[in-house]
Amino acid sequence: MTLFSEPLEIALQKCNVSATQCQQLIQRLLDYGVVCRDESQIEAEFYDLFLRIEPLLDDYFSIAGIRFHHDSQFEYVRLVPPGSRIPGVDDELEEPPFGGGLRAPLPPMVVAVTLVLAVEYERSLREAKIDEKGCASLALEALNLSLKNLLGRSLPDNLLERRALFRQLRQLRVIRMAADADLQQGDSWLIIRPMILTLVTPDVLTQLSSSEIEPALVQESD
Repeated sequence: MTLFSEPLEIALQKCNVSATQCQQLIQRLLDYGVVCRDESQIEAEFYDLFLRIEPLLDDYFSIAGIRFHHDSQFEYVRLVPPGSRIPGVDDELEEPPFGGGLRAPLPPMVVAVTLVLAVEYERSLREAKIDEKGCASLALEALNLSLKNLLGRSLPDNLLERRALFRQLRQLRVIRMAADADLQQGDSWLIIRPMILTLVTPDVLTQLSSSEIEPALVQESD
């Protein structure tokens, strides 16, 4: 038994949580980077478990310099890699962010679509077109049009590439969309989650909306 495991297991016992349950939750967070309660029954169980041991997990991850952003209103928790900042939560960092570990680079198209989704979400927010869970709806046709207007890009024509793109967006938990949705129909709809604003800084949104620059996701800046 290590220096840290014994006091951790004692603390877990007080919360009526087993070491195996804690390990599974930590592995889930490390694998996906985010747990969102309304994503599935499995994630709902992980999120509820997180609520029971949040202070313990905070101590555990802080050893590695990893933080998490917990939004209790919209019921999700996202890991924040060392050196990263959360738009709207953290102040500007004086030093460049740490560039390794959890900060795996995202494919350019995933970055582009995430940026456009953030712009569309902010627009829905301003127009009060947000549901009770803080989510916004957007048609694929509207997404593709916005992608062309803002970044001069289009969604992939190849169906396999398009499926891979939206699968990655679902894994990032920035959208919710049925796995069997028809991705070739412009009138298919997706749901943009509020956590998307934790990935894109306000100044990037402003610049993108005015088409001044082609920005990058906060998580990819060095």
